[in-house]
Amino acid sequence: MKTLQNSIGGKWENSQSASVRDLVNPATEEVIARYPGGSADDVDRAVDAAVAAQPGWAELPVAQRVEYLTRWATEIAAHAEELAALECREMGKPVALGRTFIDGSVQGFRAAAEEALSYPFAETLPGADGGATTILRHPLGATAVITPWNFPVPMVLGALGPLLASGNTVVVKPSERSPLSTARLFELSPLPAGVVNLVLGDARAGAPLVEHDQIRLVHFTGSVEAGRRIGAGTGGRLCRSILELGGKDPVVVDADVDPVATAAAVAFGAFVNTGQICTSMERIYVHRDIAEEFVDALVDAASTYALGDGHDAGTVLGPLVDARQRDIVHRHVTDAVGRGARVRIGGEIPERKGFFYPATVLTDVDDSMLVMTEETFGPIAPVVVVSSFEEALERASSSRFALGATVYTHNADHAAAAATIPAGVTWINQWQGGGPERLYEPAGDSGMGATGARAAYDAATRPATIHTAPATASTLS
Repeated sequence: MKTLQNSIGGKWENSQSASVRDLVNPATEEVIARYPGGSADDVDRAVDAAVAAQPGWAELPVAQRVEYLTRWATEIAAHAEELAALECREMGKPVALGRTFIDGSVQGFRAAAEEALSYPFAETLPGADGGATTILRHPLGATAVITPWNFPVPMVLGALGPLLASGNTVVVKPSERSPLSTARLFELSPLPAGVVNLVLGDARAGAPLVEHDQIRLVHFTGSVEAGRRIGAGTGGRLCRSILELGGKDPVVVDADVDPVATAAAVAFGAFVNTGQICTSMERIYVHRDIAEEFVDALVDAASTYALGDGHDAGTVLGPLVDARQRDIVHRHVTDAVGRGARVRIGGEIPERKGFFYPATVLTDVDDSMLVMTEETFGPIAPVVVVSSFEEALERASSSRFALGATVYTHNADHAAAAATIPAGVTWINQWQGGGPERLYEPAGDSGMGATGARAAYDAATRPATIHTAPATASTLS
């Protein structure tokens, strides 16, 4: 039985705490590894290592920092299948799906790092008085990245590129529910000692990390409740934070689209990764003119999402990450049924080992139900029939969450109106469309802090201005 270690200052070491927790395979319920519960002492050691390494890392030319990151990306790409298998073991994602996301995240990591080559870390402009104004963008220092369990490798890579390329050092604390693949990711790192550090554990590691007085930025992805606490704490000590929290993403299906093809696309958006994506489709508003055909096609599509261990080639739907998450999902379904919703397919916990839940379609739902107001994070597709596109748009916009949204329409005016949905990202006719140029900031309970493209570098740096006045007789005398 492997017990995971922290990676601090380029060395693997045991936790300063004797507390150890079991990591359970959600498909088999077998213990597959152990990891430290975490401690403030571990955090202090990791932050000290990051602080010590930061000046030397920042002094390297930008191109050299990018070269280090590119080498790491090459190593990760060479081990993508292994990393995907580890993600499958720790949180249930089918290996083929995990490999797809890891491959994409490696490309994004490369692109984010290479953005540093054109980012204006130093920019000189003519001053109005004839002098010169130089704007320097300095790294912040030691930073913290706390990642969720649903995309262990991609979420780490998504945060690290701009932070590291800007000259910051990082302490990473992955979710205690999926630390295995992140630990392997660090084994592959070619970066100098202390530039990236790994601390494992639960809140006993997370809380001291976000509260540490030498951490200059906290990049957190996770629950709304934890995000509120982190935002309050970092704000109190004037530390930056980037918070990507919950989602309850709406989908608008207009009357003029192909109901069968659109239902297949919506099924993918609702069920892929067993619905464990911040931008999963969790509220579906379909025009009454095509509602019956759409729902029938959605049920047919849901029936093809076969449950199973993600190591098996035929598995489309792996387990939920643990029993606690499955309980949340099933509670949302039973609450909806108790309030009058109709289960069209799924809705029952399978009698088998593992934390599985079937692809589920609900109709006759309303906005009083948990499945329409709280983040479900499971393979549930609740459908609301609306009488007009305008009604769908209004209901899609009525949520305390504002992370993503998707609109299917062939009407140009309706496509333009989709921009009024208060979401960080709105996709029209293709969920998850776009590339590395994407720039967004969530709103409401979905978080705060712009990210993507150059905004990520703006967040990772502190601008300072140096103005040099023109030489005159008085200044030279």
